[in-house]
Amino acid sequence: MMKPSLKSGGNSVEMVAFQIGHREFCVDIALVREIKGWMPTTTIPHAPHYILGVVNLRGLVLPVVDLAARLGFPATVPTKRHVIVVVDVEGQVFGLLVDAVSDIFSVTPEMMSVAPEISGEMARSFISAVVSIGDRMIARVVPERMLPERAKGQAA
Repeated sequence: MMKPSLKSGGNSVEMVAFQIGHREFCVDIALVREIKGWMPTTTIPHAPHYILGVVNLRGLVLPVVDLAARLGFPATVPTKRHVIVVVDVEGQVFGLLVDAVSDIFSVTPEMMSVAPEISGEMARSFISAVVSIGDRMIARVVPERMLPERAKGQAA
């Protein structure tokens, strides 16, 4: 599992928050390569239901994961308002389709709690913690678990 990046001079982690429906999630900003507006994907035959297809990003062909579908929510019907959060996890570059990016913030270890046991095993495998900021509860996503196992193995 990847260790969070730490800001120099402290023990806080920078996060990017995004929305899926009315729910908020976040990912370590050190994993985010860029944020792109929605662009149509090319469908790949026999891909899992949560892989929308691939896009060509300046010569790099990368898969796009419908994060809502991957987390067990209803599949997203992408519009011009959606965005793709491009992440780079140990050299594997892929996109996460989300409704909108909402915030960038710093998190200290005291602000993070382990994902609750009430969430299903599947959900806990994708969510590493819950971040409390005021009255907001933001689930921290583990992007390295978003792609199918075989696709991760082919990334090398």
